[in-house]
Amino acid sequence: MASVEECRAALEHLTDRMAANAERTREKLDFDRTLSCRIPDLDVAFHARLTGGQIVDVEEGADPKAKLKLTAGSDDLVALVKGKLNAASAWASGRIKIDASLMDMMKLRKLL
Repeated sequence: MASVEECRAALEHLTDRMAANAERTREKLDFDRTLSCRIPDLDVAFHARLTGGQIVDVEEGADPKAKLKLTAGSDDLVALVKGKLNAASAWASGRIKIDASLMDMMKLRKLL
């Protein structure tokens, strides 16, 4: 099981990667949404904002009103960010859960 620090580092890595690709990502994710990532095996959550193709303001804690919600085990979250786990197949097999509106799912699909 990955630690809280490893999960936080994975989210920071994802944030940095998206910032580096913001111009390309902005074209695919032209919306502003709150997001949360719940990691049940560690009993921890993070929340942030997706805006301009970037993830900003990552903080520890849940946001029950988030528009985009990801639930993943600690090892699965780290594997997703490292590119060792395919998001579409992980979602289809139930390893991760994504809770978002149909329109947001269509936009997010462009990244998968």
